[in-house]
Amino acid sequence: MTDVDYPFNLDADEDRKVADPEADALLNGAVDLHQHPGPSPFPRRMSILDAARDAASVGFKAIVAKSHHHSMVTDILALQTAGLRKISTEVYGGVALNRTVGGLNPYAVELALRMGGRMVWFPTLSSAAHISHHEHHDTGFPTPEVDLRPNEVITILGDDGEVRPEVRDILDVIAAEHAVLTCGHLGVPEAQKLIDAAVAAGVDRILVNHPIFVVGADVAQAVAWARQGVTIEHEVIMYFGKPERRRDLNELLTFIREVGVERTILCSDSGQKTNPLPVTLYRRAVRALLDAGIPESDIRRLVGTTAGQLLYK
Repeated sequence: MTDVDYPFNLDADEDRKVADPEADALLNGAVDLHQHPGPSPFPRRMSILDAARDAASVGFKAIVAKSHHHSMVTDILALQTAGLRKISTEVYGGVALNRTVGGLNPYAVELALRMGGRMVWFPTLSSAAHISHHEHHDTGFPTPEVDLRPNEVITILGDDGEVRPEVRDILDVIAAEHAVLTCGHLGVPEAQKLIDAAVAAGVDRILVNHPIFVVGADVAQAVAWARQGVTIEHEVIMYFGKPERRRDLNELLTFIREVGVERTILCSDSGQKTNPLPVTLYRRAVRALLDAGIPESDIRRLVGTTAGQLLYK
């Protein structure tokens, strides 16, 4: 069994004790499309309720709870009468198309979206790019607390190199529900095929997660995707998380400058047991962007406005 006594300890994030009203003001109305609360086979620091309460403490409009292993839509619905409905921050979910939900499963997508989910992540842990990267690099991914069989690769492409029929079925469902499609952890070639098919199917909300992590997309590729109407998501945990794992802030600033704030969003990708809380990371990111001279209007777009436009129908 997983440990459901989530170690939610705000004081562990020391900088949260330091007042920063300028940064906090810019988080009012923020939308985080990528959080990892429990329950999960991976050890988590916070529950869905914890995440919502912490986000509400600085005025977040909404957060999205993501699991690599199951749809959190039903978890969120079950928590409504347990206090979630009374929290000012709205919580949404979706489904990640890994082995534990049947892979490229249009039935799972239809269920998740028609019960209130808003996001569909194409394979993450089961993508070829993720499995290869995990075999050759320290990804920082936690170890499951339950015994799970190894992931097998899920490809969205058939033997002919084109997207599979079940992928087209899923794209039709996403388009009909005006939901958000994310490319998950697909590498650039598969992601490009998925984006092209999604555009052709009428999907109008497409997101690429963390282009520099696993996906393997450089700035030029991100710019090309933005020209197709894709939004590029960067995870603030990669720049403001554990000091030993932080990437150079100039990398993020370059992506923002070249892609443009209108096609860029910041998300946390946090909730893991040993990482800072999502709100902590957002505060650090906003402070760094302010210090780098990014206008407040642009920061509001990066942390809230554009993500909100994707999330809400």
